[in-house]
Order: sequence, then structure tokens, then C-alpha cells
Amino acid sequence: MKKIHLLYVLCFILVIAIGCQRDPKEPKMTEEDQDQDLQEVSSPSKERTEVELMNQEGISIGTATLTEEKDGVQIHVEANHLASGLHGFHIHEKGLCETPNFESAGGHFNPDHKNHGFDDPAGAHAGDMENLEVEEDGTVDTKIMNDQVTLEKDAINSLFSKEGTSLMIHANPDDYKSQPAGDAGERIVCGVISKAEK
Repeated sequence: MKKIHLLYVLCFILVIAIGCQRDPKEPKMTEEDQDQDLQEVSSPSKERTEVELMNQEGISIGTATLTEEKDGVQIHVEANHLASGLHGFHIHEKGLCETPNFESAGGHFNPDHKNHGFDDPAGAHAGDMENLEVEEDGTVDTKIMNDQVTLEKDAINSLFSKEGTSLMIHANPDDYKSQPAGDAGERIVCGVISKAEK
């Protein structure tokens, strides 16, 4: 009788042990995965803001999403109704986009008082960026990293400055050397950069 009772107990323990085992198909979480999960939970949310891009008629033709990253600010441009080819793309020093010429945006954002252009030994402006390449169908969907600016409000190179800042697309490509703006031609698209409301 005792043997039968002991057999039942052993079977019961065996069933529980099998049920508690991890599914062999389920991937095991490594120490690195656990650290990454902990970082994602504990790290603050990234500063982000969306800019509406408008043409010279004041019509919205897309957006640019700015996100604070460890290496600077990533700018994700999604726009349409543009001429295909290369276009100068800059950050300007004032957050004002008055049509039709957008001269209200001032010059390039340049808190370090440098010359214009990546090819100038005394350059470049913090607002200088690589040219945008627009597809044959007039659309652009690209990400550009600017490591000279930040979305941190009180920093000297913050895009949330007292007078604000703006994004500008030009009619022609920037040659990365001509002063003061790379001979990029007419200002055809503008968008005010402002802090997102939470």
C-alpha cells in the first residue's frame, strides 16, 4: 500500500516538473536582452517634434519629423509636389515662414559664427545639411542626421531658440562652398520648428 502511495506522489511531482519546464522552442532571454529591456524602461522618452512644410502658396506639401538622438537630431522628411533632383536643405535662424519668398526666416542657423559649406575650411553652419534628392515623381522620403544641433531647450545650438528656427528647401542644390548660402537659389518650401505640445 505504501509503495502505491509513494508511486502516486512521484507521478504527481513528475507531472508538475514537466509542466514548469520552458518550451524548448521559446528563445532564451540572454543577460544582454535583459539589460536592453531595462534600459528601454528606465530611459526617458526622446524629444520629438513635427514640422509642417509649406510651399510658396502656403499649401502644405509634407512634414519633417525631428527626433533627438545620441548623435544629434534626426530629420525625417516626407514631402511631395517638388521638382525632381537635388535641392539645398538648411535650418534657418528664425521661426517665421512668410510667403511667398520666406525671407522672414533669415539666414542659416549659425550659433558658432562659421562660414557656409562643408567644403569651406572655416565651415560649416550648424544649419548646413546635405542636399535633398527628390524622386522623378516629385516625392522625397529620407532621413538626415544633423550632429551640430539639439532639441534641448537651453543649449546654445538648440533649435528651440528665442526667435525660433525653421527648415528650408531651396530650388537648386547647395554647392557646399559659396557664401553665404551655397548658391542654392530661391526658397521654395519652409516649415517652422516649434516645441511639440504635450
